[in-house]
Amino acid sequence: MKPTKIQQQLLRSLPGVDHILELATGKPDLDDIPKSVLKRSIRSALDQLRAAILADESGMDESRLEDSIILSDVTRRIRAALTPNLRRTVNATGVVVHTNLGRSLLAPEAVENLVAIASRYSNLEFNLAEGRRGSRYSAVEELICEITGAEAALAVNNNAGAVLLCLDTVARGLEVIVSRGELVEIGGSFRIPDVMEKSGGILREVGTTNRTHPRDYENAVGENTGLLLKVHTSNYSVVGFTAEVSNEELVSIGEKFNLPVMEDLGSGTFVDFSEFGLLKEPTVQESVAAGLDLVTFSGDKLLGGPQTGIIAGKSAVIERIKKNPLTRALRIDKLTLAALESTLRLYREPRKAIEQIPTLRMIMTRMETLNRRAQELADRLNAIGDDRLDIQLVDLNSKTGGGALPLLDLRSRGVALRVSNMTANALELAMRRNTPPIIGRIEDDGFVMDLRTVQDDEFPIIQTAVETTLKKA
Repeated sequence: MKPTKIQQQLLRSLPGVDHILELATGKPDLDDIPKSVLKRSIRSALDQLRAAILADESGMDESRLEDSIILSDVTRRIRAALTPNLRRTVNATGVVVHTNLGRSLLAPEAVENLVAIASRYSNLEFNLAEGRRGSRYSAVEELICEITGAEAALAVNNNAGAVLLCLDTVARGLEVIVSRGELVEIGGSFRIPDVMEKSGGILREVGTTNRTHPRDYENAVGENTGLLLKVHTSNYSVVGFTAEVSNEELVSIGEKFNLPVMEDLGSGTFVDFSEFGLLKEPTVQESVAAGLDLVTFSGDKLLGGPQTGIIAGKSAVIERIKKNPLTRALRIDKLTLAALESTLRLYREPRKAIEQIPTLRMIMTRMETLNRRAQELADRLNAIGDDRLDIQLVDLNSKTGGGALPLLDLRSRGVALRVSNMTANALELAMRRNTPPIIGRIEDDGFVMDLRTVQDDEFPIIQTAVETTLKKA
């Protein structure tokens, strides 16, 4: 459609890139801006104005084409372009292992070691004792074996990669027997059958969704069977009329037919949560003790380390996995190794691990502590002294997150905010646009922050964000 006369006039009034660039030159706040960023921001601003003119937007007139207005928009775009895409956030959602917010926080010792290794050379693949090339897996293998009781171990980029690598090594071209009720889907629509297909393994389902028996596995074993696989349903639970085959029973079947047995634990944990009054989650140590040939699990999530996939088990099969060319494609870098090693070292003393590893500490936090911290934050916000601000302490239910412990509801305590001249959605948006962003949730027309996942040093950040929001409201 041909532009109207008014649109044509506005398009002619639209300044060129060089004109705005000249205006920006010499501006104190734009002196050190890279030219590429400056030009891109100017073009972006002008392109949006041109599109608005052609779309005949309401309120589109020559006042929006003034140099000062355009330059202000350019400055805003420059500021956005220079802000890192990956930024820290305040997690006030109550979801401890929040996949969208970076999953587990690292322990201080892990962060310290990560920085040291990142900023200096290291013996990543150098054997200091023998003065020759070494293996990067040696940094963590002994620790994993010490903690779990496994004969051998290695770490790759994530648990999906660990499962893929194991299946590719042990069962390529062979049938893998797995219970129908264990064909899980993890985050991002990755499914066990899909991972198996990519590895070259052939899926052989047995049992039903809710009940699988030892005889189902035994009846399915044939000449082309390569592996018995158990998948822990860590991200959902089937309750009621159910039956599943234990690790010990599966190992017995494997020995009977001379077949390797593997378990994908998913989240995986070294800590028996039932000892602390929480729901029972099978530990890696228990799976290894059952005699499984391979156990895979995540290094982040319930372990509270960096994103990794850990493989532990029998030496013979682990050595085969290490020689698989796919291992190199899935290997972890020095930064991940540094953080993982430091995290694993904390597990030598379980009590210390619970105190030092943020994921465990947040899951284990008691109600009396959450009550005290919620009151402390409420007192800080009340001290702002704005009559428009309504602050209430509320009871909440936190979640472990990360596809772990789906039936576990963690009683928690939170602070609900309401501002008289703002909707809950507007308040949530303002907090989310803060620097750093504060991510909470909306409940009963209020912006709610769960204290289980808010760190003590983030209280001043929240207070400042609320003060800023009130000034702009």
